[in-house]
Amino acid sequence: LPTDGTGDFTTTRASVATRVNENGFIEEVASNVPRLDYSDGGCPSLLLEPLATNVITNSNTPSASSNVVVNTNNSISLDGSLNAFKITANSGTSTKLIEANGASVGTYRFSVFAKKDTHEIIQLGGGGVVGYANFNLENGEHSSNGSMDYYGNGWYRCSVQFSAGTPLSHFVSFVDSLTANRIAASVSVGSFFLYGMQSETTSHTTSYIPTSGIVQTRALDSCNNTLPSAVATSGVMYTEIEIFDSVLDISSGSIRYGIDQDGLSANWIFFGIEGGDSLRVYIRANDSTSFDNTLDNVFPTAGVYKIAMRFTLNDTKVFVNGVQKAASPNSVIASNLNTITFSNESAVKNKDFRLYNTALTDAELIALTTI
Repeated sequence: LPTDGTGDFTTTRASVATRVNENGFIEEVASNVPRLDYSDGGCPSLLLEPLATNVITNSNTPSASSNVVVNTNNSISLDGSLNAFKITANSGTSTKLIEANGASVGTYRFSVFAKKDTHEIIQLGGGGVVGYANFNLENGEHSSNGSMDYYGNGWYRCSVQFSAGTPLSHFVSFVDSLTANRIAASVSVGSFFLYGMQSETTSHTTSYIPTSGIVQTRALDSCNNTLPSAVATSGVMYTEIEIFDSVLDISSGSIRYGIDQDGLSANWIFFGIEGGDSLRVYIRANDSTSFDNTLDNVFPTAGVYKIAMRFTLNDTKVFVNGVQKAASPNSVIASNLNTITFSNESAVKNKDFRLYNTALTDAELIALTTI
């Protein structure tokens, strides 16, 4: 709202990118096209992500295997094509795994889409490092250092983060329990389906970046709009977001919702999440800061948060999920604000954003943000 076009935002992204469409399939959209993502079902979220590179050069083909049979193009994947591959364990008590090359020294977030066939538990990790996690494809349980999201029709996205001091490969291994040691030998015989391997240097799992022979990079999303003339020096910014995977996913990035003058910081109002679980509120007018406050442990867990910031002269307040978190009795609001900007460097889904041209009361802000 409004529906006459003035409420539409401009999305900028200098590359193609993927989303989950309304039919539940992963699809690629062109550059500068907003990604309305339906992975939660129902109404879509606006997906804004940082720049990320999938360093696995063939995201849908293993580079090596040990004691398994790999059948490519064996099952319908999450993009609706017959391109998921099936991994079947040979008999015996050996270590059974597939590998994907394409990483070097550094910290990586490795993820795959996996689906149970006759075998339930798999392990993800990196060769030559300690980091790994185990995942149950039957019930969605996983070890504490892993992350698992359900995509429908039996498919889960499993991910783990690890650091490597030497170049490494990534592996997906058969294991017999959630507590099995790294690349543990498995007595299991059975099979599971795999699709879409990805390894990235972000601290969180981002949308799937397909590769075929070379690494691929998805560019940064940005979103902005001209500030409506009805909003001058008083109003409310409101957003509903979902922090997914885990709160650790935003520890190295930030999410900001703000209004400013021509994208510059001399006249700027924003609120956002920084440092993992901290709320930051910032107001600057005529190159002078009147409010800059950071509060820890406001976003302690993954989940849905409703945030509203009333900005007005000497009475700025921020509410999160029905509770006042920040206030400034000395806030000065610039008179020449003209741009709305979203900035997202983390794993957050944008479910709702509103800009009110009225400084709502405390009671109205509590009602607006109560979950």
